[in-house]
Amino acid sequence: MKLKKKEISCAVIVEVEGKLIGGPDNSDKFHSFFKSLLSEGKNKIIVNLRKTPWADSRGIGMLIGAHTSLKKAGGELVLAHVIDRIGDILVITNLNLLFKTFDNIDEAVKYLCVELPKKEKNTAKA
Repeated sequence: MKLKKKEISCAVIVEVEGKLIGGPDNSDKFHSFFKSLLSEGKNKIIVNLRKTPWADSRGIGMLIGAHTSLKKAGGELVLAHVIDRIGDILVITNLNLLFKTFDNIDEAVKYLCVELPKKEKNTAKA
């Protein structure tokens, strides 16, 4: 599993390349990667799963951990390009209710950079 980041004006796109599977090496690498993003103040993350053919339960657990850490930091983690095999896992486990998923990066960027700030402003007024 390889992790690459691309920073855009309002978010960071994290591309996961290869199988998203747990295990000491991958888990440590994944958690360290997201911890470093948070320490840099990056809390709007798009996880691009376009090059991820499979995820096991520990891999899904790593996504949940990153999602939880970002929520605690006032941020948001969304998924893009979720293939059917991983999407099916999310539906079966009801994690589709936790993760916002998008068909492509542009939709995810629009949500995080345009729609999400509007929602935050509306809830602040209430």
